[in-house]
Amino acid sequence: MPNVSIIVPFYNCPYIQQALESLLNQTYQDIEIIVVNDGSNQYTELLEPYLGRIRYFEKENGGTASALNLGIKQAKGNYFCWLSSDDRFVENKIEMQLQFMNLTNATISYTPAEIINHFSHTVRNYFNVTYKNRHEFLKGLMRGCTINGCSVMMKMDVFSQIGLFDEELMYTHDYEFWLRAVQTYDFYYLNEPLVQYRVHERMGSKKHEKEIMAELKILRRKYKNNLNNMIMKEQRG
Repeated sequence: MPNVSIIVPFYNCPYIQQALESLLNQTYQDIEIIVVNDGSNQYTELLEPYLGRIRYFEKENGGTASALNLGIKQAKGNYFCWLSSDDRFVENKIEMQLQFMNLTNATISYTPAEIINHFSHTVRNYFNVTYKNRHEFLKGLMRGCTINGCSVMMKMDVFSQIGLFDEELMYTHDYEFWLRAVQTYDFYYLNEPLVQYRVHERMGSKKHEKEIMAELKILRRKYKNNLNNMIMKEQRG
């Protein structure tokens, strides 16, 4: 049984080989790589050299949340990670983060991410927001998503406790999940950039900015009272 399951949603992405190479070259090898083809009609031939080393599933196009959920249902590991098909893990990501979680007894952890460009050159750090305490973290999370989803590692048991990703949210399913999870779990921060987040013209956050803002507005309204109550509780100590 693998210890860590890494889900890779794939949809018409020319960078998929770089993503998979970054997983196959991890210093920690007790992993399974689950690629979920979310109805792609381009670049599927890039997967062929890897089919003997990954677990591969196909489905009709339904969005990233639906691809993640299918992968989670098939996963055998004790821990969950997710890698977008245009991003990369640094080679010791799994090893370092797993050691950190064992030392801190964390259920959920996340890290900063580097930005890379089309040529895979590092541009700058991204999602590198640090908080002094849980109170500050909650206030930051209420303002917006300060967690890069691909930096997260968490115990698979979380899904059985609070459910899967919301498939009705095409773009902010990760943010919604963190807003749900923080009501039950602490988020531990490992201040080491272990993910390379690629910025390019085809990325969804550029193509669907208006839709993303609309979803964010709905989520802030939905979770506002719960988060405010948690923030007040932290203030009172």
